[in-house]
Amino acid sequence: QVQLVESGGGLVQPGGSLRLSCAASGFTRNSYAIGWFRQAPGKEREGVSCITTRGGTYDTDSVKGRFAIFRDTASNTVYLHLNSLKPEDTATYYCAAGGYCSVDGWLRESSYWGQGTQVTVSS
Repeated sequence: QVQLVESGGGLVQPGGSLRLSCAASGFTRNSYAIGWFRQAPGKEREGVSCITTRGGTYDTDSVKGRFAIFRDTASNTVYLHLNSLKPEDTATYYCAAGGYCSVDGWLRESSYWGQGTQVTVSS
């Protein structure tokens, strides 16, 4: 049974940083692409960053240079480092597994989802 558990969200001031974690279980390490999505109140869900089974990474334009996705194979955990945070980054962040990464930072045709972790950027 595949499970994804996100953690690491919280309240941070503009310009601050957070590290989100997506702990995966129930599948072989590196056998799935993993993506991060976010959804703000009243807005559609959007892809943020994606990492392939071979370690290739893709980010959506709005987070390039600020966010970085990283996979720790030993622990089967994918991290999303959020730097230079802005109020517009406020959203619930979800990780997903399966499918494939597209160059715009989206994970396509994902099969599994976590429950989400809230990130609030405010002074």
